[in-house]
Amino acid sequence: MHSRRLFYGWRVCVTLFLTLVMFIWADSPGLAADDVKLVIDGRVIDASPPPIIKNGRTLVPVRLVSETLGAYVGWHAESRTVTITKGNRSVQLRIDNRLVAYTEDRTTYGLSDVPPQIFGNRTFVPLRLVSNALGVSVSWNDSERTVYVDSSVPAAVTPFFDMALPSIEPGQTITGTTELQVTFNDTPPAGAAEVRFLLLDPETGRGPIVARGSDLKGIYQWLPDPFYNGIRVLAAAIYDQEGRFLAGCVIPVELAVAPQVALAGIAQEQVVEDSVSLRVDLNFVAEYVKYEITNIDTGNVMVTGEKDPQGTYTWTPQFADNGATSIRAIAYDRSGQAYYSPPVTVKVDVKRKLQLRGVSPGATVERPVTLWFSRNFLVSRAEYILKDIKTGKEEILLPADGQLSYKWFPGPEQAGTWELTAKVTDTKGNTYTTEPITIQVPAKPILLLESIGPNQVLTGTVKLRSSANVPLSSITYQLLNPETGEKRVIADGSASQAEYSWTPEEKDSGSWQIQAVATTISGEKIASEAIPVKVYLGPVYGPQPIIEKSKFLDFVSQLAKQSQERTGMSAALQVAQAILETGWGQYTPVDKYTGRLSYNLFGIKGQGPAGSVISNTWEEYNGNTFRVDATFRAYNNPAESWADHKKLLLTARRYEPFRAVMHNSTQGAWALRRAGYATDSKYPLKLISIIKRYDLHLLDEVSI
Repeated sequence: MHSRRLFYGWRVCVTLFLTLVMFIWADSPGLAADDVKLVIDGRVIDASPPPIIKNGRTLVPVRLVSETLGAYVGWHAESRTVTITKGNRSVQLRIDNRLVAYTEDRTTYGLSDVPPQIFGNRTFVPLRLVSNALGVSVSWNDSERTVYVDSSVPAAVTPFFDMALPSIEPGQTITGTTELQVTFNDTPPAGAAEVRFLLLDPETGRGPIVARGSDLKGIYQWLPDPFYNGIRVLAAAIYDQEGRFLAGCVIPVELAVAPQVALAGIAQEQVVEDSVSLRVDLNFVAEYVKYEITNIDTGNVMVTGEKDPQGTYTWTPQFADNGATSIRAIAYDRSGQAYYSPPVTVKVDVKRKLQLRGVSPGATVERPVTLWFSRNFLVSRAEYILKDIKTGKEEILLPADGQLSYKWFPGPEQAGTWELTAKVTDTKGNTYTTEPITIQVPAKPILLLESIGPNQVLTGTVKLRSSANVPLSSITYQLLNPETGEKRVIADGSASQAEYSWTPEEKDSGSWQIQAVATTISGEKIASEAIPVKVYLGPVYGPQPIIEKSKFLDFVSQLAKQSQERTGMSAALQVAQAILETGWGQYTPVDKYTGRLSYNLFGIKGQGPAGSVISNTWEEYNGNTFRVDATFRAYNNPAESWADHKKLLLTARRYEPFRAVMHNSTQGAWALRRAGYATDSKYPLKLISIIKRYDLHLLDEVSI
């Protein structure tokens, strides 16, 4: 087994710490090593350009050393690759990429601890990499500060640090869910914080992260994506907390995903009497799933919309669905290909259900309520019946033609304790009645100011509208000074149900209360709640662009790539979120009163490094929505906003499920929705659509 590991090369994963230069250190990232001598086969080589010391490693111009050893060096500008060939042995290197392809009788793969780099139009590589490629001996004499290369002495790769992927065989065919785990002959490298598994294209040396986590020795489930079918190189890499590479290993595999979909949450021949939670078990990454439900008796087919592949779908069968039913799941990959689960046949046997909604038992009805009912069968007509507890007298509340709900604002004439029921008629003419609930109606007239809400900021003409539970003969709207008690009429009239307008003047700027006061037809005076508002008539600033739209994608892609390198979070997902949240950077919150730009790319509320800005948010009062002031985090620059958003996703407990899949843009998008990041049920699909439309998945193809 030991010789097999050395022969294949890819099975042993090494960090090639170059022992020949362990004593050469430099603070500069690139420094000519003028005092380092290079001796090849007994001959002192006048290296021009000379070796370079970078981060404590000696790098040499690849062409000089290779050609001195009798090898041919080829440069491929388009792919930025270098090929070193000697006899039937060759090695392919990529600039700024640690993946190395060795070819003799067959192609094997390895990793270099320092990727090939270009300085002054010359390609430099670690000298040990040339040694490994051509199988020659290299030694370091510290007292002479000399590197000795002896091509007459064969040499094999001697790893400084070993790690392996024992669960994968070289050339293994990956057809579905696969377990990934690394092992260490000794201990993980110092500073190790995360393991990442990458699926690299052997032609480009780039590919997506397919699994990752902080448990260096843990077992990870790899859910492959059919999009990457073909010959690939599976890499395991160890990184520190800043995302710096420490060690790694590679092994060739072939992806030939055979998608399998299994319906879960329900069993064959199960009797379904209530709601059931359906889900799917998948062996591949699906973009979304649908559920197809067929009533075998009637032939009716219902197909859901797009659902979370990792979530659940609650199916609540209706009374009309009773009978034999076939259910299957349909999973779609990123290419739109559909894969079907085997059908599960069940018997639906739900009871007829009817329940009154809109008020709760024991409630006191002091505001308008909308009476309705939930049911699991078709209804053509409804009425609501009030029964006086004391007298038994009944009163019918009848919805308008074609309506099933009823808006009810009871008046003093209905004061007392009532039993309320809903009586419905189905499409066959049968009638059913809900269980009664007991409610209270107060014996007082009530006036509600509906068109404005607490703490609303009035910046121009405002509509004034009220409702009452008694007939009115007139209504007045007045402005109250909360400090002095001063009152001023701003609108009035005899048309109590009409909508009035008030246009504030400059003298009205400041904090006020608005109250409606009305006279009933019986002559009684009633008043609404005094609602606090703020009048502001100065300039109001709206969202502003953070950058030209045409430059936004490149701008945020750089921020996303930097974050991905450090954290492993999908760059495609980060960019899609920024596009969706800011409208391509054109709608960044500003302070509505000063115009100060917040640089807030994700609409996070609260205090930021640069304080906050005041912008609008929506509230609801008396059934109406309105805008009020809210503080949003402000930043000194977009990079601060980007980092703060990632900090939120990486540290908040609620996003822990997201962090488990954040390397994958599709799984991450759905996990954000499950974690409550957005209330919009279509939020994941919108992100996925943006990623597909603009090929953002390319951002997730990284190198080691």
